Amino acid sequence: RSSVSRQRDAQRHGRHQSQYWPLFVLFFYILSPIPYCIARRLVDDTDATSNACKELAVFLTTGIVVSAFGLPIVFARAELIYWGACALVLTGNTVIFATILGFFLVFGSNDDFSWQQW
Repeated sequence: RSSVSRQRDAQRHGRHQSQYWPLFVLFFYILSPIPYCIARRLVDDTDATSNACKELAVFLTTGIVVSAFGLPIVFARAELIYWGACALVLTGNTVIFATILGFFLVFGSNDDFSWQQW
């Protein structure tokens, strides 16, 4: 089949597949560490009890992460992307958010590590 007939079939059936829709999760990668970084700057760590500001930051970060996993599923259900692309984006989300978490676990505490060492 020619590309013109495939395009007509896609338009007739309302399926417009685009290869750029999954890139919207990049916004979530950028936004996810921001609430926690702001809360860390505003709150003194000497207090051992839990803090409302930090809890709000964790809540917002959790919402951003859940949204990053939900967006590709919504795109796949709306037939904007294929399910295979959705699976690849979800796998990438897992890797990226695990990397971000690992970074904050290693460099988040002020015990042994500092930026000057690197």
